[in-house]
Amino acid sequence: MTVEGSKGMLERITVDEAVRELRPDFAVLVMTAEGLANGPSDAASETWLREAAGQADAADPHVEAWREAYRAFGAKPKRTRPSVDALLRRADALPAINRVVDAYNAVSVAHALPIGGEDLDAYQGPAHLVRASGDEPFDVIAAGEPAVEHPEPGEVVWRDDAGVTCRRWNWRQCVRTRLTEDTENGLFLLERLAPYPLERLQAAGDELAARLREISPDVRIESRLVGGA
Repeated sequence: MTVEGSKGMLERITVDEAVRELRPDFAVLVMTAEGLANGPSDAASETWLREAAGQADAADPHVEAWREAYRAFGAKPKRTRPSVDALLRRADALPAINRVVDAYNAVSVAHALPIGGEDLDAYQGPAHLVRASGDEPFDVIAAGEPAVEHPEPGEVVWRDDAGVTCRRWNWRQCVRTRLTEDTENGLFLLERLAPYPLERLQAAGDELAARLREISPDVRIESRLVGGA
C-alpha cells in the first residue's frame, strides 16, 4: 500500500445520502495508518485496557444516541448492541487481542466512541456507509467454518466493492477485513453522533494516533473528517 493509495482511500470514502437523512448529525473521523508493526498483546497494551476501564462511563449520552440510531433503521439495540455499548458493558474484562486492536478498544472505551479497525490491504475499492439492499455478502465464521450472511434490507452498513465490511453501522465486522497481527496498513473509523462534540472526536483520534506511533514509531498516519453537521 502506497501513501498515494492511503490518501486515495481517504478521499473516496463516502456516507450515502440515505444515511445522512437518517442521522444528519453523523460524522466519522477516518484514519489510515501505513507501516504498522503489530504484534501480540503485551504489558503496555493490557495497561491501556485497564486504564480505559477506569474511565468507562456506560451512562455517557453518546451511548443512548447510538441506541436511537439503531432503532431508526429497525435494529433492536438490546439484541445487537452498538459497539461502544457492548464494550462499555464489559470494560472491566476486555479481552486482549493484539496491540493495535487493544489500542483502539482502549480509546473507544475511554472516549465512549465507536471505533472500527480494519486491514486496509484487504479492501476492494473504497469504504462507503450505505443502507443495504439485502443481497450484499457478509463474510463470517459459523460453527468454525467460513460462511456468508446478508444484511437486512435498509440496514446501515459499511461496504466496499466486494461486500459488507461491517453490519448494523458498527455492530459486527466481517472476517475478510479484520485487523490481525499481520496487518501492515490499517483503516480506522471513529464514529460520532450529536451531542458528542467534534473536539472530543478529534481528541480521541489524536490519542489513537499516539498509541499507534507508540506501537510503530515509523507509522504514517493520515486522517479526514467526513460529515459533522
